[in-house]
Amino acid sequence: MSIGTKNRLQRIGTVCRDHLRQTHTDPEEATLVEEFIAEIQASDDETPWAQFTDAKRSDSEMIARVEVAFQKWLNGE
Repeated sequence: MSIGTKNRLQRIGTVCRDHLRQTHTDPEEATLVEEFIAEIQASDDETPWAQFTDAKRSDSEMIARVEVAFQKWLNGE
């Protein structure tokens, strides 16, 4: 994996995790956010976060996708 790809994947993971942590600040939700993050990122590998991005690399679309995935996860879908 090239350095550019690795850096991009780290950025994607950071943006997604930060959004979830900043949006869901209620203590109960914060615990669920950490469980969701742990499930997505089972190891230190940032690759799973790439599922929320697209060719345009739009942060707003990526954040919307991670939010939808989190809501589905909360509802057991």
